Formats: sequence, C-alpha cells, structure tokens
Amino acid sequence: MNKLKLHTHISEIEREAWKNLLDNSPYASFFQSPQCYEFYASLSFMQPFVFAVSEDDVLKGLVCGYIIADGGMIKRYFSRRAIIPGGLLLAEDISDDALTLLLNHTKKELKHKAIYIEIRNYKDYSTHKEILEINHFLYKQHLNFHVKTYDVDSCIKQLSSTKRRDIRVALRNGAEIVQLKGEKELREYHKILHELYTTKIKLPLFPYEFFEKLTKNDWAKVFGVKYEGKIIGGSTCVFLKDKIIYEWFVCGLDGRFKNIYSSTLATWAAIEYAASNGYKYFDMMGAGKPNEGYGVREFKSKFGGELVEHGRLLHITKPFMYTIGKKVIEYLKGRKK
Repeated sequence: MNKLKLHTHISEIEREAWKNLLDNSPYASFFQSPQCYEFYASLSFMQPFVFAVSEDDVLKGLVCGYIIADGGMIKRYFSRRAIIPGGLLLAEDISDDALTLLLNHTKKELKHKAIYIEIRNYKDYSTHKEILEINHFLYKQHLNFHVKTYDVDSCIKQLSSTKRRDIRVALRNGAEIVQLKGEKELREYHKILHELYTTKIKLPLFPYEFFEKLTKNDWAKVFGVKYEGKIIGGSTCVFLKDKIIYEWFVCGLDGRFKNIYSSTLATWAAIEYAASNGYKYFDMMGAGKPNEGYGVREFKSKFGGELVEHGRLLHITKPFMYTIGKKVIEYLKGRKK
C-alpha cells in the first residue's frame, strides 16, 4: 500500500517537487504554477490556497485557487466562493486513494470559508470522473476553444474570411497593436473592460490592482489596441512556459470607430504572439454552456480554434446558503437596473 501524505500549507510543498509535477503532468496549466499562487497572494482582494498530496514521498496531486467575494456587506456574505482555475494538477499515475484524500481535504478546509467550490477545467478529466462524482463534485458542461499556434501563416489561414478582412482593414486604417505597461494606457483598458462587465457580461471584474501587478511579471502581457492615440481595446494573457497562452480577459470598443475592429485585433495580437514565440496553442478560457445562446462563443469561433467541452466541477459546501444566496444576489442585481 502506498504511503500517502497531505501537504496543507504552502510551506510544506517543496518548490522543486511542484515544478516537476507541473512539467510532467498532462493536466498542467499556468493556474497551478507556483508563480500563479504567489500572484494570488500579492493581491489584497482574494485569499489564495494550495493543498497537495504525495505518494511514497513523490508529489502526485495539487490544488491551487483562491477565495473571493464581492459587492457590499450582504452580497459579500452570500458570494463567498472558492475558485480553482485550470483544474487539478495531477500526475498521470496518481492513485484513487491519493486523489480522494486531496479532494476530501480541499472540501474540509474550504467548508467554512466558501459557500461553494468551483473547479474550472482546461483539460479533460474524464479519467477521474468516478472519483470526482463519489466525492460530490458535480460535473457541469462548459465549452472552450483551443487555437493551434504552429506558426503565423497557419493561424492566418485558420481565421474566418471575415476575421482576416477585419484585421487587415483595421491595421490599414491606423489601428496599432501595442503592449500595455504604463499606468495611463492600462487604466484606459481597465475602464473599457469594466464597462463591458458592468453593462453586458454583468459579472464582477477584478479591480485595477490585478492588472497593474500582473504586468510586472514576465509570464503575462496585456496586448492593447491603439487608435488615434488612445487605447480602445486589449487582451490580458498569461503563459505556461513555451506551451500555452491563456486569454484571461478581452474587450474592445467595437462599433465606435468605422472599420476598426478592436476586440478582433486584441485577440489576434495574442494569437500572433503565441505563434511567433513557439507556443503550442492559445486557450480562450471559456465559451459558455452548450445549448445556451452566447454571443461571445460566436465571436471566438471565428479564430479557427477547436471547440472542446471539458466542463466545470461544482461542490456546494453550504446547500441552504447556496440556494438563498442565488436569490439574494439576483435580487441585488435587479435593484441596480
């Protein structure tokens, strides 16, 4: 029988063992990296967590995420949630017992801190479906697009004819692709993104602090679209070594300027960068639920990516508060209209 050991705090996880697991796991993503955990820990508005499990002194599984809440006092109380972006970091040969131990500890530690736990998968976890279900992580369908980025020419060919035209026309008419670092341009971008989340997406957006600190790292870039001296769109991306680029946020003042397609240029800027710098593919980080109308999915589908369905996993730690909380938050949203 394997000797199992839990690691319940960041201080108990050896950095080299973590790095080795990340390098060799088929489930690796940026969001399970030490750099990502350290970034979460630098932010004032979220509480990071990381737990891991070893078998025979070899690290085999790791959970990395954050606890967050938003809004005023009432909404904050009912919106406490634990988010695990990127899924679980697992060795290919992790045992069912080790995975069960990791999941049980995650539930126990987060039970009194969050109303629910959501694991956002960016890889296929169907191999572990039975263990996840036994441990009460309910599978929810969720779509995504992966765009292969072998080289720039192939990426251009993958685009729909409309997107190829839009990019060509926008650049010809004076739009520029830049990388945002200075405060003035970054705030312009954040203002556009905030307006999008407030008026259309209707979800909370991370504060400016997130974007300001993100740009200070070599594993992230904010690609901006500039026109007539002003930022009119952009995309926030993070990188997993030479493997994957993830588009965390994207926005643009579409329709405000004739023949300038800012959201399209913002996404293309990141795809072109991935193709030019040896990344294997570009992860669009979500395309909504199947069988539900979602305009963003239509937009993302035009970049030639493969539609994948890796889903999300939901564990409700406080069922009564989860039910009441959904009603409270919907009520508070209605009052703002």
